[in-house]
Amino acid sequence: MRRLGVIVALGALLGMSAGVVTASPALAGRGHKWQIVAARPFTVPAELCGFKVRVTFPVNKTFFKILKAADGSKTLLLTGSLRLSYTNLSTGKAITENVSASGRVTIHADGSATGVHRGRAPFFLGPAAAKRLGLPTVSVLAGRLTSSFNSDGDLTSISLHGHVLVDVCAALS
Repeated sequence: MRRLGVIVALGALLGMSAGVVTASPALAGRGHKWQIVAARPFTVPAELCGFKVRVTFPVNKTFFKILKAADGSKTLLLTGSLRLSYTNLSTGKAITENVSASGRVTIHADGSATGVHRGRAPFFLGPAAAKRLGLPTVSVLAGRLTSSFNSDGDLTSISLHGHVLVDVCAALS
């Protein structure tokens, strides 16, 4: 189950499209440091929804930039347009959601990470964390989301100033 938590945490960090808080999305892709995010389809394990969910990227115009600090930390900035399609592999039922947002992820020198996102963000939680936090296991959140992970990839805190826009598991049931 610990491996599932790490996979879900890293998937959430990498899957969350976010924009640069201080830069305009119109500037994405310009300059030598912006790179396209290579997003690949993946399958969410049945433990999260009760059935396997395939996640694909019908629109992926997301760019990232990594800023390195003297203390060894790195900040990942993301910007652009992203849509995710979620498909229940048991029934074939599918939904597509706009998950474009703005924000950043800081990976601290000790390996822990903090993400701050504004807008819409896909979010994945293990069943125990979802129950503890009162959130769905697979969702699209709207508003300002701050999440922190320890160096093992375990979620240590979350703060949502917004709401659950889509409970993906319920929508696909």
